[in-house]
Amino acid sequence: MFGITVRDHFMVAHSFRGEVFGPARRLHGATFVVDATFRRAELDADNIVVDIGLATRELGEVLRELNYRNLDDEPEFAGVNTTTEYLAKVVADRLADRIHAGAMGESARGLSGIEVTLRESHVAWATYERAL
Repeated sequence: MFGITVRDHFMVAHSFRGEVFGPARRLHGATFVVDATFRRAELDADNIVVDIGLATRELGEVLRELNYRNLDDEPEFAGVNTTTEYLAKVVADRLADRIHAGAMGESARGLSGIEVTLRESHVAWATYERAL
């Protein structure tokens, strides 16, 4: 299996509901470093997994929709604990939608999977992996 990874970051504010979250129940900020890994079993006709420039651009577009937002105020996240794990899935699903829409080129339709890792610090991160 081949893979390429592109990286970017985004910043949000949010709070959580539930005793398990302790002080994170209060509004707080988070800066996430995001790694998006695109996978395929065989390289395409150009011997690449996917165009790195397009992958970088599309990851940036997905993150721009989240960046500098208080997620507690966003209707799509109403009633949702926007944990690192949950946001990794959001980013992966949005990238998958863009791939299926052709935003990363025809060759990207041959991708078999995507993995998104959100690093909330140098000691803690979450990953979500999905098929395409």
